[in-house]
Amino acid sequence: MVTQKIWQIACVLCVTASLIACGEPAQQTTMEHEMTSANALPVNPDLLAAGVPLALAQARAAAISDVVYTLHFDVPAIATEPVRGEVDVRFTQTDMSLPIVLDFRAPAGQVTQVLLNGEPVQFSSVPDHIVIPAAALQPGEQRVSVSFQSTDAALNRQQDFMYALFVPDRASTAFPVFEQPDIKARYALSLSIPASWQALANGALLSREPQAADASRHVLRFAQTLPISSYLFAFAAGELQTETAERDGRTFTMYHRETDPEKLARNRDAIFDLHATALGWLEDYTGIEYPFGKFDFFAVPAFQFGGMEHPGAIWYRAETLFLDPTASRTQELGRASLIAHETAHMWFGDLVTMRWFDDVWMKEVFANFMAAKIAGPSFPDLNMPLRFFQAHHPTAYGVDRTAGANPVRQVLANLRDAGSLYGAIIYQKAPVVMQQLEQLMGEAALQEGLRQYLQAYQFGNASWTDLISILDALSDQDLLRWSQAWVDEPGRPRINARWTGDGIELAQRDDNNTRGLRWQQRVSILTGKGDSVSEYFVDIEGESAQLVVPGSTEPDFILPGSDGISYGRFELDEQSILSLLNVTARLENPLHRAVSWQSLWEEVLDQRLSASRFFDALTLALSTERDELLTQQMLGLLRNTFWRFLPAEERRVRAPQVELLLWQGLEQAPTAGQKGAWFNAIVDVTLSEQGVNMLENIWRMNVTPAGLPLQEQQYIALAEALALREVPQAQAILDEQQTRISNPDRLARFQFVRPAFSADPVQRQTLFESFAQLSNRRVESWVLDAQRAINHPLRAQTSLEMLPAALALSEEIQRTGDIFFPLRWLNATLDGHSSEEAAQVVRQFMAQRSDLPAPLRAKMLQAADDLFRMTN
Repeated sequence: MVTQKIWQIACVLCVTASLIACGEPAQQTTMEHEMTSANALPVNPDLLAAGVPLALAQARAAAISDVVYTLHFDVPAIATEPVRGEVDVRFTQTDMSLPIVLDFRAPAGQVTQVLLNGEPVQFSSVPDHIVIPAAALQPGEQRVSVSFQSTDAALNRQQDFMYALFVPDRASTAFPVFEQPDIKARYALSLSIPASWQALANGALLSREPQAADASRHVLRFAQTLPISSYLFAFAAGELQTETAERDGRTFTMYHRETDPEKLARNRDAIFDLHATALGWLEDYTGIEYPFGKFDFFAVPAFQFGGMEHPGAIWYRAETLFLDPTASRTQELGRASLIAHETAHMWFGDLVTMRWFDDVWMKEVFANFMAAKIAGPSFPDLNMPLRFFQAHHPTAYGVDRTAGANPVRQVLANLRDAGSLYGAIIYQKAPVVMQQLEQLMGEAALQEGLRQYLQAYQFGNASWTDLISILDALSDQDLLRWSQAWVDEPGRPRINARWTGDGIELAQRDDNNTRGLRWQQRVSILTGKGDSVSEYFVDIEGESAQLVVPGSTEPDFILPGSDGISYGRFELDEQSILSLLNVTARLENPLHRAVSWQSLWEEVLDQRLSASRFFDALTLALSTERDELLTQQMLGLLRNTFWRFLPAEERRVRAPQVELLLWQGLEQAPTAGQKGAWFNAIVDVTLSEQGVNMLENIWRMNVTPAGLPLQEQQYIALAEALALREVPQAQAILDEQQTRISNPDRLARFQFVRPAFSADPVQRQTLFESFAQLSNRRVESWVLDAQRAINHPLRAQTSLEMLPAALALSEEIQRTGDIFFPLRWLNATLDGHSSEEAAQVVRQFMAQRSDLPAPLRAKMLQAADDLFRMTN
């Protein structure tokens, strides 16, 4: 495969011999004939580079409009048989010197016919494109018809169902298309599928009829969509069930494959209610009614994302919708937030879409930002400011503290690299930035600006520059300068607060000395003296700001960022570290406790506080913590510290005490949901012989934790945990567990990952080596589960030799996988390792591979950051 050469091509590529010598010649079909240079117009070679280069996107966006796709796909029942299709593309093109360049990422032989206005036409298949010369065009409407065979790259085909997933640039792997967000189009779809299958798509189902001459198949026709971008077009088909409900005069239909009727009944109404609540809130906030007509969604087993916002046909990860009785309030809030997030995209991303994927963060920031506002009122028992901090700051810090940090708004030269833009910065940091923007300009002004933005650009495209210009006109602040630090540059401010005798001096600096960047924000400061605490707020723009506290004496601790909105690396002085280790558990405000634990954790990562001392304080505080959200955060820190920052021998010594603490926490937890969180931690960290025996007794159903009704998924997790610990009957346990699983999708997942839990390192290595084949990486969540097990801390020594191959494979995964897969693959590979040998493998690999693509190098640095820190 050619990745570096620039293809030198002229319209239907009358190329001279010297040009052909510079690169591989385009593959031509039997319908082509060689044109003379007299009727060939030169084409900028950059336009025809692989992927969708920015130059091509800009040229097409300026010339092409009014696009309508009429699409048909023939989907076989057998997943190994190819999907074939036809597309008819109608559009207006104003620049007749530009060739028609359709994007199609498939071998040239998979294009079987190309017609222009109903007649055969000369065309060329070059990498990722079908090119029709400008010389063949006539003024007026253009109509290109293509017969093709799809690739399976984005069709996610399994034994008895499939679903298309085209974000960000994968529609062209399934059909010829103008693949860029700012050529919005209408899509009219028909599908030929097995008669027993159901299907859904963006448009409403118009008709379903037996296929002529083949009664075993049906043809389904769907209504034409409103204008949407290519990554938002979607369809799914298979052995699906449906549930329909009406809320507030609107009909919702849920497609699913859940086989447990109790689980379905337990969750059904809540799922529909949450959608109705989100829609009503967004219509009120934006002043625009839901714009896309029908509202369907599909609960996809083992879906690789949490959700995907196709208008009229949202995809969700089934496990996030269908909660067990042991689900915590945090999980319930997570489901509500996910539904609100995807629903918010109907306005932010679908109605108004970014012009280019460098602004993909815009749709995600508003989806997350609005989700936090929407979900909160449904959970009056939960502390929403606390939840916002927990959901955003720690994860964003996990990237911003690394050498691989990226800005919110990133440069994108080619759409094929758009997947590398996704990550915690746009999903977690950007909502923090937006929360600060709302604080800076006022809630009402921000809402008015967003309403103006949606009205001005509805069914069109807009950039961050377009939006910030609207907001800047509504604010007396210099938002363009504010945006430079928060949106255009990576990293976070390093902020130090110190006692000066009559108050506190706040100083900020940039870790990157060459920039000297300063972040404008309001910073909160919590101080404690004895049993008394006080909270202050300081606006900082430059290098420092002074807070005068008349009549005060030096406090026991100073905790900057205490409000959960302030963002940065808030350095604690030594006295504050010592004090907070002792008093954090006694701070009255749960948000203050959450920020304090996170700040202490930052000190562990910077090696200013030992992991053992932090672990001692954390376990002691857990025994008295009663806030459910705080307990979840602290259990996460406990598990991470236990496995990654404590030496193996220290883990063994501490295990019995930690297990006792967790069992006591489970016993005291008042609800099944809270007990479930403690139980999950127990399954994760148990190492002692007595503890492992208890887990085996629970799996054998000899013992049931009081008040905790275990479900199929929890018994699967128990079986896998026992196999990881190599109990004497591990393989028999896995055998029996396999017979217990009733859901076919959960069974398929279990069978796939099972070799990763084998005590035989050869079986584990064989499974890992199979991931080199793309066909074995199709269900990405299964692959990640297996890779985590292969590299579990208990198996880290034997998996060490696989690290170089796993790191090398990440480059192909970046090219072929979905948007979150590369970083998740790297995390699944490295999270179980804590040795100097593992760190050295990563350093050597990165040193030897100076040619690694910059986005992948950044992700590798992000994934390896904890490993590097603990081995420094």
